[in-house]
Amino acid sequence: MSDEQRRVQFDAEVRFANGGDLRVREFRLDIPGEDISDGELAELLVRHLGLLMVGEVEISGKTLIREAHKGSRGAESGPRARRLVELSHTLEDGMVTVPGLPAPRIGPHETHAQSRSRYAPGTEFHFASISMVGNTGTYVDAPLHRYEGGTDLAGLPLESLADLEGVLVRAEGLPVITRELLLPLDVRGRAVLVHTGWSRHWGTEEYLSGHPHLTAGAAEFLVEQGAAMLGVDSQNVDGTRGGERPVHSLLLAAGIPVVEHMTGLDLLPPRGFRLHAAPPRIAGVGTFPVRAYAIVTEE
Repeated sequence: MSDEQRRVQFDAEVRFANGGDLRVREFRLDIPGEDISDGELAELLVRHLGLLMVGEVEISGKTLIREAHKGSRGAESGPRARRLVELSHTLEDGMVTVPGLPAPRIGPHETHAQSRSRYAPGTEFHFASISMVGNTGTYVDAPLHRYEGGTDLAGLPLESLADLEGVLVRAEGLPVITRELLLPLDVRGRAVLVHTGWSRHWGTEEYLSGHPHLTAGAAEFLVEQGAAMLGVDSQNVDGTRGGERPVHSLLLAAGIPVVEHMTGLDLLPPRGFRLHAAPPRIAGVGTFPVRAYAIVTEE
């Protein structure tokens, strides 16, 4: 194999999901190896330019060139300040999160007044009782949720749940989130949060059906690129009209935790934040509520 580096020159037309197009002529990019397919080149172009809301890319006039690579571009300045952003819903007695699953029952096991007889004068405590399914409020799915014998909450490493560098996908108003929408993003080792805006319906009947969701192709991209976590602010990462759940299946098979029913994603920047969404360390359980939040570094 030759040690010479290769670049490719080509023409392209990029059509965007929300209207409009972009055309490039005799554009050049570094390529890994000695050849590249049109599909791979289209993805490389989208990622190189950081294009959002891409629908289709058509490649033409492709020519391989023996030419030294030009390298990457751009640099970021250091952080100046930090802020916390709440990303989880409040758990309340009787709330409905997933249609068909029982609502949580939250109340006192023992009130302050009831506890007084067991303590010294002036000393009293409140003890709460909570009964609920794991899929309540903002929660994380471990592989056990989808696969018998899969890793449970106790088996998930903290590295997959906390202090994760995050990247935000802006997809408000879109019924589906496709692979093409994710192509510009560097997701490797990152928590990918998809802002659909659906959380504005939280607590209403509208929230419980017709939600935006990811496609199988989008999930395949996250697995291929080594994402650390996926989070959404809608009712489910999958569509629920049929019985198949390809996004859950692909991600949880790859050990990528899924956080559903998030909120506050509109307050996050595209990059420059770290996500924390760790549940209790419970053995034999595949899903449970989290207090999800982000630490945003201000540039």
